[in-house]
Amino acid sequence: MRKDATAIVGIGETEFAKRLAPSEKALACRAILAALADAGIAPGEVDGFASYTMENTDEVEIAKNIGAGDVTFFSQIGYGGGAGPACIGHLAMAVATGQCRVGVAWRSRKRGSGGRPWAGAHQASASATWTRPHGLLRPVDEIALLTRRYMHEYGATREHLANVAIAVRKAANRNPRAIMHARPLRRDEYMSARWISEPLCLFDNCLETDGALACVVVSAERARDCRRVPVFVHSFAQGLPRQHHTMVNYWCEDPLRGPAWTCAQQLYRGSDIRPQDVDVAQLYDAFTPLVPLSLEGYGFCAPGEAGAFVEHGGLEVGGGRLPCNTSGGSLSEAYVHGINLINEGVRQLRGESTSQVPGARTCLVTAGEGVPTSAMLLRN
Repeated sequence: MRKDATAIVGIGETEFAKRLAPSEKALACRAILAALADAGIAPGEVDGFASYTMENTDEVEIAKNIGAGDVTFFSQIGYGGGAGPACIGHLAMAVATGQCRVGVAWRSRKRGSGGRPWAGAHQASASATWTRPHGLLRPVDEIALLTRRYMHEYGATREHLANVAIAVRKAANRNPRAIMHARPLRRDEYMSARWISEPLCLFDNCLETDGALACVVVSAERARDCRRVPVFVHSFAQGLPRQHHTMVNYWCEDPLRGPAWTCAQQLYRGSDIRPQDVDVAQLYDAFTPLVPLSLEGYGFCAPGEAGAFVEHGGLEVGGGRLPCNTSGGSLSEAYVHGINLINEGVRQLRGESTSQVPGARTCLVTAGEGVPTSAMLLRN
């Protein structure tokens, strides 16, 4: 994909809450219309869509309800939390190759109101035959086992995981949109929290949230005429390592070298930006250990060094090595399969974040580690 050929020109979102009254379709339409209004683009100009395979509302219903025109491109990306940046990347490729002119990516979810999807998707794979009998019933159980391996190999501790949880909670405390806006997190509170799946406690897990978010993608040329300062899609990649087993990649040669490593190689191959050039990052954080794994996978530190990287406020705005998840992320703002990380990346490069990194010019946004994943580099 040609660097900087497309741009995100509009973002929108609904409120976030444990339970919201509107349907997922209604929430999706609200977020999409808000993103189009942010861009100054009429709904009738939309001719491209990208969403998650786990989305319960399809593009047919969305197009009818927002008043879209003829749609000439639509796609869906699998693997839940691995899909966010890929939705933008697919739209960027479609716009750049003339398949559509105005693309919309969205995710709408009522996880706070609904049941748990643990029996679907990756759990239906053959690997579940070998893991469920041993107690790996939920995603948190699968990540807990991977976390224990990381601790064993590199000497990481719960203190390092606490550093992640506390850093993103501080960002949420500055963000009025965040579920955890008014709830600071103390270290002793983290250390005494109940187990969810040892060594992961309550605060190592993402929120259960209702809400929806959307982004609008157009060509770089069209972006100059839009209402807001464009944020360019500089580079995009997806990653699925050889012989990968989704979420339970324990029997490969190195279980700690996950999809992020494959994705990062492709991401930087098509980029002028390197890890040392990234001003702010939005790293997928359904669970705290995914952040150190991503720091290593995307090249910010060597294997085993992420624990030290997050010490002494390493992820915080103002003196941190790499400010991360500056809206509060999935752990403390909302969990909508990571698409809120994209919107926050755009806000950072517009200079509009509630935890603004001064002079931010570049942002890395990643999807889930442990599943076939995606990432993108944004610049202003």
